[in-house]
Amino acid sequence: MRTRLKATEPFVFHTRFNLQELTGLKAANIDQLLRHIKKVPSSSIYHHTHRFAEKHHRLSLVSSNDFAYWVGEILGDGMLGEKLAGIDTVRFRTIHDLREAIVGTIERHLDEERGSRRMFVYHGAEFYFVKSTSVILSTRYTACTLEEFTRLLKKVSTNSIYFHVFEARLRLEKRTNDFSYWLESSLGDTELADRISRLDPYIYSLEGLRKKIIGLLEKRA
Repeated sequence: MRTRLKATEPFVFHTRFNLQELTGLKAANIDQLLRHIKKVPSSSIYHHTHRFAEKHHRLSLVSSNDFAYWVGEILGDGMLGEKLAGIDTVRFRTIHDLREAIVGTIERHLDEERGSRRMFVYHGAEFYFVKSTSVILSTRYTACTLEEFTRLLKKVSTNSIYFHVFEARLRLEKRTNDFSYWLESSLGDTELADRISRLDPYIYSLEGLRKKIIGLLEKRA
């Protein structure tokens, strides 16, 4: 049976928590925001584009990242705010590519609006750049078969799911999520790995994502 096939390497579930720190950089207008986005650490770009997924458990919100919210709601440039909110974060493989997409969106907007008056926010409403450091910990859950993996996925915390799906793929710059990678490389199940990899994790709550993945695993068993 497929569930009894033993993996060449066990899957160790990890979890993580974040330490957040101000970078000392802030922006009062769009030019300052653009300048800082180009040079802040990648952990700051990740924080400001994925904090919504972690805090609200999904990115299907009015504004999908901190830049979009601040530009649209605080700075008052609704058009640019919508453009930034429309960046499809899930399609980027690296923070570098995501950063370039944000920079390009802002620069194209500024070119289109050349000559218009630059807006400033009042003191205290500036955009403060934050960076986050993930502390990664292994859990006591280890799976050697698809059956074990499915059973343990029902037990692990949502922090663990977030790490293996979101952080591993983008922040750690792996080509896919940890679950799909293990299913393909250690169990040889390319089809199931591809089905999970093609899920859009941004449209689910973390619990919803857990249920969706478990459903695919149980159908495959």
